[in-house]
Amino acid sequence: QVQFVESGGGLVQTGGSLTVSCTASGSTLAFWSVGWFRQAPGKEREGVSCISSGDGDIYYTNNVKGRFTISRDKAKNTVDLQMNNLEVEDTGVYYCATVERISEDVCVIPGWYDYWGPGIQVTVSS
Repeated sequence: QVQFVESGGGLVQTGGSLTVSCTASGSTLAFWSVGWFRQAPGKEREGVSCISSGDGDIYYTNNVKGRFTISRDKAKNTVDLQMNNLEVEDTGVYYCATVERISEDVCVIPGWYDYWGPGIQVTVSS
């Protein structure tokens, strides 16, 4: 059974850095396109970044571009989201989601993904 789980969340001050990781069990994550999403209290889930299977094309939404970096660690079987210069508005539950293939124009739309991790809390304090 394929499962995906997030790790690495926590509490950080404004301007700090944090890395969240998506780990796969029962499968090789390199075969999957992976999206990172977040959901703040009272708000809809929003995509922040994605990396495709195969060519490894990467996409960031404008509000995280230049601050967040998505990457694959094939040795660890993870997809990591390095988050720098964090802002209070980055606070939320972060989710990784996977699908075998996805095009860039829809890769931050939640409905296109098949599997979701349980989520992990990231809190940025001022």
